[in-house]
Amino acid sequence: MLIFLLSCTANNVIVEKEELTEQTEASQETEDTDTNTEPEDIEDTEEGQPSQPEDTEDTEDTEEPEEHFLVRFIAMGDGGEGNDDQYQNADAVKTICDAKTDTVEGCFFALYLGDNFYDAGVESVQDPQFQDKFELPYANLDFPFYVALGNHDYGGCLFGECGIGWDFDLSEYQIEYTNYSTKWRMPSEYYTFVEEHVQFFALDTNAIMWEPWLGTAGNQPNWLATEVSNSTATWKIAYGHHPYISNGRHGNAGAYEGLDFLADLSIAEVPIGTAVKEFMDDHICGQIDMYICGHDHNRQWLEPTCGTEFVVSGAAAKTTDLENRGMATFFEDDTAEGFIWIEIYDNCLKGEFYDKYANLNFSHQVCK
Repeated sequence: MLIFLLSCTANNVIVEKEELTEQTEASQETEDTDTNTEPEDIEDTEEGQPSQPEDTEDTEDTEEPEEHFLVRFIAMGDGGEGNDDQYQNADAVKTICDAKTDTVEGCFFALYLGDNFYDAGVESVQDPQFQDKFELPYANLDFPFYVALGNHDYGGCLFGECGIGWDFDLSEYQIEYTNYSTKWRMPSEYYTFVEEHVQFFALDTNAIMWEPWLGTAGNQPNWLATEVSNSTATWKIAYGHHPYISNGRHGNAGAYEGLDFLADLSIAEVPIGTAVKEFMDDHICGQIDMYICGHDHNRQWLEPTCGTEFVVSGAAAKTTDLENRGMATFFEDDTAEGFIWIEIYDNCLKGEFYDKYANLNFSHQVCK
């Protein structure tokens, strides 16, 4: 009996020992597995240190949308008549600006190119011509006009002809009128402003024209050279009254009125525009992308000369005939009043000439 009990006890001990051995081995295998397994999404970036989980935002496309720049404006000159043609042309401007609203408003502003008040400018800031020849004709246009001065704005009458342009005190009234109008902009005889990626330079070409006799250009040449040199704008647009080149009656600077045969006479320097030509040669050609002017009462887009685009848009209220001045053009017209609408989108400039009936006459694009 004792032997039987001892035998059973021994067998139980052996079984328990075997079960304990099996459990211990299983536990060791589990521990070996746990200690030898690492997370799949962690890698060592420094010795002995696990890396942080990757930032999923870094792998996604986080680039900001490309920024675009857009400027739209119209340019016209020689509008100071207060006549029916000026009113009709203004209506055409409104029609076109109202129609061009695909992404933004059709016109941000106007460049007004001189000869704002025929025949001899204004005599005070209360002169009724401000109403009769500017505010009323353009009452339906709700954007600013950046205004330049022309020869008629400087008065000067001789033998019944006005607009000689030698009464230089008259400019102060047009400058002062800026404080009285919500539309008129003329902070000085010449000035600059920036719109998006375009810098504009308003010039007083009449003062430059009279420089040889009266010394009226003042600091304008140095001012323009400094402003252009310091400009970071993609586009540089200058505007004034007198042309550099033109197939109109007044014609080309240095040979205005076709009087180039007088070029060797110092007495002719003012009438033929010698100083205007020199100024344009030195400060516009190849340094300004486009120069827009009036003086000749027609519309022209001349082929590029000296690295600059030249546009004549002097038909805001009347027209005069084109004459053969030998300049090649993309477009020219002397049959109807009109204006040019310009859009500058990033690196491309598009210009469209319209007549006073709001008909598109010509379109041209220039890209950098």
